[in-house]
Amino acid sequence: MNLAIWLERLAGAHPDLPALGHGLSVVRTYGELGRRVARIAGALRDGLGLRPGDRVAIFARNSPAYLEALYAIWHAGLAAVPVNAKLHGAELAYVLEHSGARLCFVSADVEGAAAAHAPASLEHLILLDGDAFERLAGADPVPPATRAPDDLAWLFYTSGTTGRPKGAMLSPRNLAAASVAYALEVDPIAPGDTVLHAAPMSHGSGLYIMAHVLRGAVNVVPESGAFDPDEIAKTFGHWRRMSMFAAPTMVKRLVGAAPDVDAEAIRTIIYGGAPMYVEDAIAALDRFGPRFAQIYGQGESPMTITTLPKAEIADRGHPQWRERLGSAGRAYAGIETHAVDADDRPLPPGETGEVVARGDAVMLGYWRDDEATARTLRGGWLHTGDLGAFDAAGYLTLKDRSKDVIISGGTNIYPREVEEVLLTHPAVREVSVIGRPDADWGEVVVAYVVGAAPVPELDALCLSRIARFKRPKDYVFVESLPKNNYGKVLKTALRAREQASG
Repeated sequence: MNLAIWLERLAGAHPDLPALGHGLSVVRTYGELGRRVARIAGALRDGLGLRPGDRVAIFARNSPAYLEALYAIWHAGLAAVPVNAKLHGAELAYVLEHSGARLCFVSADVEGAAAAHAPASLEHLILLDGDAFERLAGADPVPPATRAPDDLAWLFYTSGTTGRPKGAMLSPRNLAAASVAYALEVDPIAPGDTVLHAAPMSHGSGLYIMAHVLRGAVNVVPESGAFDPDEIAKTFGHWRRMSMFAAPTMVKRLVGAAPDVDAEAIRTIIYGGAPMYVEDAIAALDRFGPRFAQIYGQGESPMTITTLPKAEIADRGHPQWRERLGSAGRAYAGIETHAVDADDRPLPPGETGEVVARGDAVMLGYWRDDEATARTLRGGWLHTGDLGAFDAAGYLTLKDRSKDVIISGGTNIYPREVEEVLLTHPAVREVSVIGRPDADWGEVVVAYVVGAAPVPELDALCLSRIARFKRPKDYVFVESLPKNNYGKVLKTALRAREQASG
């Protein structure tokens, strides 16, 4: 079960159908894309000696070549390791070494950082859109490698409370199940429709590539490779029936910027990665109309646990409309999910517990971490670490995150990872990191510090060790941290202090 077969079929049956766009232009038809992917796969396999199951990382901004590299990896029977291009080079080094990646594709803006932090285990560093990449596309083509449904296809690194990222192992079965669920329940796709990748292709947006290839749609990358409201406006106005995945922060920026977007050109804006405030959702509906769908998932069940479809988000006449707008929707058809207590016993409607899920979209486990796998998949259920309650109709309302994850701009930030960096400063005696509610970003990182360390030094320390977006936006210096009788820091008390101070 090779995911590249979907592309091969389209390339054979509809070679002239547009497949890949950049800005306002078509850069590849399905025939052209299929031929290039088969040739790059041939170079990876026969030229560079990679073998089925080997890992290949992609550390790059969005670009058309990103999609070509991703499908070539699968075509050759390899496993893709997409890495957030915003990560610090030291964080990339851990992922490359832990995954055992033999090759890493990079974009020009991060090539230097990747080269400086490449571990000895990495054999090749290839610039996307560079001469070396084009030489790969000149190799002899090969047929798609044979892969089993539960082979490794995508190794998604997601941080955990230990401060070290864990690699969620996603198989062709997982990714196919998530893709079909998307195309069936979230955003029905017709040939010739388009999807805009303004969010990172290493994460949520990239997981929607496959569904659009399956249905013969066009994957479009903005020229900037990122999210810019004015550019988005022009792009929506040019392409046919365009969809886009967006974090709630991005949706709010689109509404606030009020760009000249023809709402009729929008097929669907799918939001996820963090809850959206009800008032923000209503403002988006007022601006763009009934074109929003919500998803809830995580790297361990990619974008696929529950969904709130467009019709329900737009149904203002329903007596429970506001309550459902504040929910994460109901389970996908191929997913079972409920809330459980501390002993993993299912809870009745209305009671809050940990959200668990199972189905074909749920990961195989964590790469090289049997202990974490057994803990997270115990009893055959994915334990999400999220706390929530289901109502009698099956709608999930998320209450809190048991792992204390901070979600800023739709990106997960784990406090302990930041705390461990700050604690390396000699003047920092104790530290506790929490999220502060923020109207624009959802949450921002705040560090409560015991010690007299200068803020510029703390900032510089963070920038030398972790990604810029994880750096605290504020430091609060205190005499001591609130603790319970066992010496554990009470983050709930710090959050209460934040709330009291407004």
